[in-house]
Amino acid sequence: MSKLYIVPTPIGNLEDMTFRAINVLKEVDLILAEDTRTSGKLMRHFDIGTPMQSHHMHNEHKTVEGLVRRLMHGETIALISDAGTPAISDPGFLLTRACIEQGVDVECLPGATAFVPALVNSGLPNDKFVFEGFLPVKKGRQTRLKLLAEETRTMIFYESPHKLLKTLAHFTEYFGEERQLSVSREISKLHEETIRGTAKEVLRHYEAKPPKGEIVIVVTGNNKK
Repeated sequence: MSKLYIVPTPIGNLEDMTFRAINVLKEVDLILAEDTRTSGKLMRHFDIGTPMQSHHMHNEHKTVEGLVRRLMHGETIALISDAGTPAISDPGFLLTRACIEQGVDVECLPGATAFVPALVNSGLPNDKFVFEGFLPVKKGRQTRLKLLAEETRTMIFYESPHKLLKTLAHFTEYFGEERQLSVSREISKLHEETIRGTAKEVLRHYEAKPPKGEIVIVVTGNNKK
């Protein structure tokens, strides 16, 4: 029976891979991988020999139609990203939407997602939160920050290490120096760390110690209303 499986993969520690995810990847007809070289290491580690095909942000618009056609003809396909859950700041939405529109069954397995442990580990309110992903690089960034300055829910952002200082400086400017936030880096990896404090304190920390690795920023909402 045709089905698209959305399969999370570890964001660091390979032991975070679930038994179910391994079995699905072994049983499907095809695995769509963001980078087949990166995912190839994971496949070899778990002895998964299923054929892989590249599926990333630069080619997904061109490949979706053909993939849906294959699914409608009875194939089963698993979609993975380099790390974490596909479609969360990674390719996956276009294919998922196209499958649903054509009546193809879609199933997302539970598994690793970087922002969940970062949120829980931050110590900031997590009863209500908003996931912002990556902020606009240039166009629309100032407008977005001005709107988010009034957000009352806890906010979650992804950021690259070479842009972290700029983003923290913007948070200090738009949210205020005393806004509480948390920066989690290299979650589930050897050098995992979480730095907590005010926007000003965390900015100073990373000015003295340039960051490396994958980064999640959690910022408390505006509670001054």
